[in-house]
Amino acid sequence: MAATLSPNEESQLLQTIEMFEVITQSQPLDYQSLEILKEAYSKLSRQKEAANTSKRIAQAYVQLGQLSSAILEYETILQQSPEDPDVLAALSEIENKATSFTASPALPETDFAEKSRPEATAKATAGNGRAASAEIDDGRKVMHKLFVEAKLMSEADFKAFWPDAAAEPEAGRTQEPFIQVLHDKGVVPVEKSLRVLCEKSRYGFLPLEKYDVDVELARTFPKAVCQRWCVLPFDRMSKSVLVATANPFNRQAAHDLEAATQNRLLWYVTPPTELLKAMRKVFRS
Repeated sequence: MAATLSPNEESQLLQTIEMFEVITQSQPLDYQSLEILKEAYSKLSRQKEAANTSKRIAQAYVQLGQLSSAILEYETILQQSPEDPDVLAALSEIENKATSFTASPALPETDFAEKSRPEATAKATAGNGRAASAEIDDGRKVMHKLFVEAKLMSEADFKAFWPDAAAEPEAGRTQEPFIQVLHDKGVVPVEKSLRVLCEKSRYGFLPLEKYDVDVELARTFPKAVCQRWCVLPFDRMSKSVLVATANPFNRQAAHDLEAATQNRLLWYVTPPTELLKAMRKVFRS
């Protein structure tokens, strides 16, 4: 399979592996990133590494309490290696655990992680364009809870610095992320904001400056949408598009991007300065 890849494609896959190995080492339950890593290994015909990554995915599912998903992942490995002792032992352990395991996941989704995640947008806004335009869900309610109710900042500062979602941004200008404004104003350090957002959204953290952004891919998405919400599709892996954001609770941004593609969107939290720099590179006139 690797022989059919162009040198550029192979180089991109190697970079993806390097980046996502780092991400998954620090975030071992990030099965979304592990899936990307497994596919990159498979495309390079590195089957041993792909199988090992499948095991890591299954282990993550087990720790998250998603036993059915773990079983499916292990069974996929068995199709290639029917006598794999690690997989057979893991399946036996899951069978024993399932008898006493409750229906609730070990890490249940909360209002932060499920109801406020961007991919929940389609159901919330499908067939209701007027309602969506009248009440834009840009993540304000969740961010207010995270920053004001958690005592990280005052109500007055939140009102002063949260951008007006209804206001049309200046043409050609990218909206500066809220957490960058807080940092610049000395309200909340950006590092602290990023920790909060990753913890509550459960999205992976990705240092975008170390990634070779697919400029041509990014330019297939509406420039106005990307700049309005400061989001950037930066790579494609099979039928998924990877998207960088500094506001993982912006449902409207997800809805607007979903309207421009048939691919699944996979979201990553990115430092705002790196996101803005990449945006300028992609959408410079």
